[in-house]
Amino acid sequence: MTPDNLSLLAIPLAALYLAALACIYRILLSYRTAQGAIAWIIALVGLPYIAVPMFVLFGRSRFGGYVKARRMGDQSLTTLLDQFEKQTTSISNPGHEHFSDELQVLCKLSRQPFTSGNQCTLLKDGTATFEALFEAMEDARQYILLEFYIVRSDKVGQRIKAILERKLAQGVEVWFLYDDIGSVLLSRRWLNELSAAGARIASFGNGNVRRRRFQINFRNHRKLLVCDGKVGFVGGINLGDEYLGTAMDQEPWRDTHCRIEGPAVTGLQLAWLEDWHWASNIRPELDWHPSFDAGGDQQVLVLPTGPADTWETCTLFFLNSINNARTRIWIASPYFVPDFQIMNALQLAALRGVDVRILIPEKSDSRLIRLAAYSYLVQASQAGIGIYRYQPGFMHQKVVLVDDRYAAVGTANLDNRSMRLNFEITAVNTNEEFIRSVDAMLREDLEHCQRMTERDYQDRSILFRLSCRAVRLLAPLL
Repeated sequence: MTPDNLSLLAIPLAALYLAALACIYRILLSYRTAQGAIAWIIALVGLPYIAVPMFVLFGRSRFGGYVKARRMGDQSLTTLLDQFEKQTTSISNPGHEHFSDELQVLCKLSRQPFTSGNQCTLLKDGTATFEALFEAMEDARQYILLEFYIVRSDKVGQRIKAILERKLAQGVEVWFLYDDIGSVLLSRRWLNELSAAGARIASFGNGNVRRRRFQINFRNHRKLLVCDGKVGFVGGINLGDEYLGTAMDQEPWRDTHCRIEGPAVTGLQLAWLEDWHWASNIRPELDWHPSFDAGGDQQVLVLPTGPADTWETCTLFFLNSINNARTRIWIASPYFVPDFQIMNALQLAALRGVDVRILIPEKSDSRLIRLAAYSYLVQASQAGIGIYRYQPGFMHQKVVLVDDRYAAVGTANLDNRSMRLNFEITAVNTNEEFIRSVDAMLREDLEHCQRMTERDYQDRSILFRLSCRAVRLLAPLL
């Protein structure tokens, strides 16, 4: 190679390493976990031609564009939050100082109050959930707000579209927000036909391109529906046939959703509004008078979490629940790849005598995550943590049960993506009747589970164990 060629090669190489140094500078200023920062720095120094473009696409830990949009719309949102808190009855003293502190932490994380006077119904499968969703949309008189991670143009998707088109013809406004990565297979025809009928449609990822800045690693994983500000839904179920028919060995997915009536629906609406504002820069006129007509007595908090928050709100929610559990903490999650904070908290809970049970699927839609979960079996078994693999179908629910004090149904998994990269949402309920229904549901699920032990890992081949440990190193990226 001639000196001139070497000179020409040195220029792009120097530019590449300058770009790597710029990435490292950004990492050192903003990293959230030392392990993730070290992994990125090693990759940027050793393989900059691969790591630099990967970091640009996947390396950010804060959703900067969303933060900017939140600041721009923060005054109007703060006004609505203040108005919501004044119009509702928040829990100030549930009767036990420690319990009150625990709940107040959740209120501060969510920037919303617990509200009384709600009626919540647990929806334990796709059939019950879709029937309730269809009925609520059919009954809507003013507007319908939808926000889903995955929307498919299959039978369920066509049924949803037909209902929405019918309601639009009746003068009901429809505002539809979807995640462009989760809904990558959603047909353009489906969207165009719904838009032509009068629906306002926005994509969370493709919307507001100027503020996005290559932040494609962030996903809107929320699944919620609000009708007229009076009825709302939240949980793990997306809009697709897999919850009703064939998936994973011809069996439907096992998932959980929740129907809410009462003032907590305004909390769902506030979370939807902030996401819609990010995607479209538009604030629709909605009913902001919390509904007290539900006739219920349940106390509910809506907890939105995401990478634009000041704190790692999803991580802190799980740590708060695990650390304050006294008799039990049961968690159902399809993806079990906890970081060291969560795993240490689970171990400490088990060591102090708390009944710790983690329900995960036997059959998964991600082979890598299934392998990573095996690597935790030795730590879990030695501490007394029960890991249970659900045998029939694919268990996709995200449910937390803490003692007999509160239950949570939402969209957050026990993995790095939910803790730090995804926008999630959870409904926390302190009502005894609702807690009993969640308890009964999880006990029924446990009857279809097999408890795993450290032998399930140690008795496997060395190649399998190495694969599990190697995949676990990728936990921040899974």
